[in-house]
Amino acid sequence: MTDQDSAPKRIEPSAGSDGIPTLYLVATPIGNLEDITARALRILGEVDTIACEDTRKTRGLLTHFGIAGKRLIACHDHNERASAGGIVGLLQRGQSVALCSDAGMPVVNDPGYRVIKAVLDAGYEVTVIPGPSAVLSALVLSNLPPDKFVFLGFAPRKPGQRKNWLLAAAHHRCTMVLMEAPHRLPELLRDAHDVYGDIAASVSLEITKMYEQTARGPLSELIDHFAEPPRGEVMVVLDGSALPKG
Repeated sequence: MTDQDSAPKRIEPSAGSDGIPTLYLVATPIGNLEDITARALRILGEVDTIACEDTRKTRGLLTHFGIAGKRLIACHDHNERASAGGIVGLLQRGQSVALCSDAGMPVVNDPGYRVIKAVLDAGYEVTVIPGPSAVLSALVLSNLPPDKFVFLGFAPRKPGQRKNWLLAAAHHRCTMVLMEAPHRLPELLRDAHDVYGDIAASVSLEITKMYEQTARGPLSELIDHFAEPPRGEVMVVLDGSALPKG
């Protein structure tokens, strides 16, 4: 018997009423469907119910991978509190539930926080099925300092509020990752330049998709490059570590 054979092996409980009722947080592709993991597909195929941000989007994903006959329930920004109670009820009946958003990791700028809290408060297991993340993908593509970073979510829509928001974020003094709607990207870059000066930055579009691209350089160059709004999903990374202290 080898050391490997004698080592204790962790056996993951099967999903469903025969196993331990568990909430699985399942990361789904942010663009390219090939990025889904084998474990994610297995869990989605085994659980009794899948709670998802948009049932149509998730149904399409399941259909693509040949997973049929799943009960889908909606869990989005407008019903998360009520959905959390329903998910706890399913766990109480011995079922396991997968929670997924339209793309990427649940909870991170997507629904799920209230669900997890309700499930943990009720004494049930929560585990994560890791996978694609737009935040981490944008960070590593940016070639900006990765050792310390902060995710800021979406910038405010109004110019005055956006500048105040950027100014408040300066105290982090580290790489900053944020999302923006494509039609507001030129305004965001100009406001960031006004607040931070000509620091290094990157803009990634359509990460993992056919027309993926990343532009890197000082903000002044990116402002010129994106004088016209681009199309697609946008991630912006700013070198906050370069900001002066004080």
